[in-house]
Amino acid sequence: MQEPATGNGLTGPSVYEIGGQRFEAASRGFAEAIAQAHAAHHRPRCMCLVDGVEMYVARLAGANDGFIVKRMPNTGSHHAPDCPSYEPPPESSGLGQVLGSAITEDPATGETTLKLDFSMSKIAGRSAMSAASGDGDSVASSGTKLSLRGLLDYLWDQAELTRWQAGFAGKRTWSTVRKHLLLASENKIARGGSLRTRLYIPEVFSVEHRDAINARRMAQWSQAVAAPGKPQHLMLLIAEVKEIMPARYGFKAVVKHVPDQAFALDEQLYRRLGRRFESALALWGAADDLHMVMVATFNVAAAGIPTIVELSLMPVTRQWLPVEDGFEKQLIDRLVADGRSFVKGLRYNLGAESALASATLTDCDGSAPLLFVAHAGIEDRGWHLEVCDRSVPAWLWHPSSEAMPSLPPRRQHHPSAVEPAVVCR
Repeated sequence: MQEPATGNGLTGPSVYEIGGQRFEAASRGFAEAIAQAHAAHHRPRCMCLVDGVEMYVARLAGANDGFIVKRMPNTGSHHAPDCPSYEPPPESSGLGQVLGSAITEDPATGETTLKLDFSMSKIAGRSAMSAASGDGDSVASSGTKLSLRGLLDYLWDQAELTRWQAGFAGKRTWSTVRKHLLLASENKIARGGSLRTRLYIPEVFSVEHRDAINARRMAQWSQAVAAPGKPQHLMLLIAEVKEIMPARYGFKAVVKHVPDQAFALDEQLYRRLGRRFESALALWGAADDLHMVMVATFNVAAAGIPTIVELSLMPVTRQWLPVEDGFEKQLIDRLVADGRSFVKGLRYNLGAESALASATLTDCDGSAPLLFVAHAGIEDRGWHLEVCDRSVPAWLWHPSSEAMPSLPPRRQHHPSAVEPAVVCR
């Protein structure tokens, strides 16, 4: 498991150069060294490459006092592909469009400011018309603010739930997903306040601890209850969908681990949901091994009933890796079955017509190959030029006209891994 002090690592302890000395992240004296580096405003170097890559030290917020080594902004692709701090080139996914505009990181404070294109407060008299926005299409031309789905993609990336190695098999549960997402939301500022305080992710339900779980839930939801003469704050929900269906009055969404409280939604929202996410819902319905993740804003009535205002949906595999369609699922299933190490690409605000590297392999010699799936009706010529330096190797599959090609070969020896204990960014 990864130490809280490092904040990086899926493949084992990183090695840093701090004040002329080298430390493994798990070694004695490392915590003291990074605390001193923080006080002196010195920057460690990650030694995944001969010359090293500059990092910075940020203070951990919350109850776990301490420090964390983080990547400098926009430097993830400068690390070696098998380094825990490696990140695919931003241009290979939708991250490149929003980085530096909708997402800005301040190394001096360790805080990241997020600009959102959806409201986090309830405006009197306004209906919940935006049910199906936030998946990217409605904001495909803009990278200045994060859509609802774009925010989910960002948190999924930051929680390292887009990363996979063979050693993760059987270890990625909802409890793990929840823990990593909550840690990923720390030090994130949105709409002038802490994103973490407004984020509700259901904890694993237990009949034995039902009363304590419900008490914690209602305490957090209290900030979204309307008060006379004041704006009504909205909460942000990330949860696995169990079902969305007609209720005795109106419609409801039932999420896993909240068995005794459904989320209400109005008819307009429900109808638009079916149209807007028809392909995602069809994929979910056809594959028994898929989860459906929902991100939503919601308020809470005085009677304690939560009502969804906006939402977006994201199908994920049994390993919680996001997929867009059946062909991409085939590719991800193949990578997992073959024990490959990779990073799943996410679309953020990009429209469906834009090129997206479905995955980046991190277990090959040399550069990390980008894997593309050429969907029917989309011209693939020039995709690689659009998304990345041409020197980066690319693999392309045309599922409408060929069987899946052989994947780029892995290097002979690669480290095993366990799920990281903390978020690394």
